[in-house]
Amino acid sequence: MLDILSGGLLGSIFGGVFRLAPEVLKWLNKKSEMAHELNMFKFQCDLEAQRGQQKLAEIGAQREAAIDVGVMNAFQSAIEQQATMVKAAGGWVASLSASVRPVVTYWVLFVWSFIHVWFAYNAWLGGAPAVEVFKTMMTPDFSALLSGTINYWFLDRTLSKRGL
Repeated sequence: MLDILSGGLLGSIFGGVFRLAPEVLKWLNKKSEMAHELNMFKFQCDLEAQRGQQKLAEIGAQREAAIDVGVMNAFQSAIEQQATMVKAAGGWVASLSASVRPVVTYWVLFVWSFIHVWFAYNAWLGGAPAVEVFKTMMTPDFSALLSGTINYWFLDRTLSKRGL
């Protein structure tokens, strides 16, 4: 019995195993390479998708900047056109035109402030604490109106005198 195993059968088995071993190793190596290639392809696809998104964002930013420039140019043109028309109309028209914005500003601030003071006074008469009345009176809308007016009349003129 040992003669059969020690003879050609055992040699054939070992020979077959050693003959198949390089093929199995090649197959495992090829499988690993294919997985690596697939992984690299996915990374490349992700990179290209990110580049595409970045390019779209750049195009959108350029478009928005162009629109903003166009709006500002139109606004500047409208102001220059209005100034030209006022100068052509004469002295009293220029004075009246120059007084419109300040008068409207005073009127809006007066009406808004009067309403706030009226409501605050009524709340105070109703027994609300003064701190709560003040907090209720200083709404974000009122703060925005007030700060916008101050910015327009003081900060804008300061910056324009400096050429900014």
